[in-house]
Amino acid sequence: MIPIDATTLAEARRFNRLLSLLPRFTIRKHWTPRLVQSLLRLSQTGADFRMRRASLAIERIATPVPVRILRPAGKVRAVVLDYHGGGWAIGNPQLNDQLNAALIAACEVAVVSVDYRLAPATPLEDMLADCVCAARWLLGGGLPGYANLPVFVVGESAGAHLAAATLLELKRWPDLLAEISGAVMYDGVYDLTGTPSVHAAGRDTVVLDGPDLAAALGRLTPHLSASQRRLPPLSPLHGDLADLPPALLIGAARDPLIDDTLLMAAKWAEVAPVELQVLPEAPHGFIRFPTTMARLTQAHVHGWINAQLEKLAARAAPGSGAASPIPAFGRATLPP
Repeated sequence: MIPIDATTLAEARRFNRLLSLLPRFTIRKHWTPRLVQSLLRLSQTGADFRMRRASLAIERIATPVPVRILRPAGKVRAVVLDYHGGGWAIGNPQLNDQLNAALIAACEVAVVSVDYRLAPATPLEDMLADCVCAARWLLGGGLPGYANLPVFVVGESAGAHLAAATLLELKRWPDLLAEISGAVMYDGVYDLTGTPSVHAAGRDTVVLDGPDLAAALGRLTPHLSASQRRLPPLSPLHGDLADLPPALLIGAARDPLIDDTLLMAAKWAEVAPVELQVLPEAPHGFIRFPTTMARLTQAHVHGWINAQLEKLAARAAPGSGAASPIPAFGRATLPP
């Protein structure tokens, strides 16, 4: 497990007390996400300049779904397909720049961030279609310069939900799904009807509005009944996870969504290697906060991805006796 000492826990508790003084995230009115998105974009002024200053090249590709690509100056060992969070209603590819820049430096990867459409203007099913389309484009040869490289899927919060749902949808194209070497999910939402911790969430939550959380999930898909909302892929927890890749699932003990991570990890572990990390005293979205716990978790994720890459390299080495080489990124053709 990630080593958390008493000093780190004390720091987390102090930060939580600060968070408790701030408004908790929820979206009840249509104008709210537009306002928050505008403020987010304003705060991201100069984002491209900061990435270039970190020696990263930036490319935007408009079709079939907009993506933003960060590439290191040196060699690339793998490609990360990144789904940002933001409650399905805010966010953009730049949202994860700081996390992605650190990931690139530690693991020598290129990052493809998906600019999927957002609620409330876009139904959840269409958001998922964007995410699946971007994955099929990437796995089907969208970046031919990175042929034969492993692909990892990373998502946080709503992004983890969309990443997991995308993996389930890719089961329709087994050759493409087989090219994904691993998945990293932070604080995911895997049951849109609400897991027990969602329904039990009270007023002592931070970051997320606990008492409104179950209702907020319902407002995401107002055109669906609860039984329809529970069906996969919209609720990945209830899907068939067979053939999914190895995964690292990270949960936060003070997150009202913690049961989503616990239940998903248990089910995923039935079909593939899964590592579960639950961070004590951590709130939802803690990976973004300036705490020691976030830094330790980030370093652990880097180590996990590097370990997966080392296993793949060893398996593909001459004389290893492996039945097959590393899946060929970009080799497949995009199915109709």
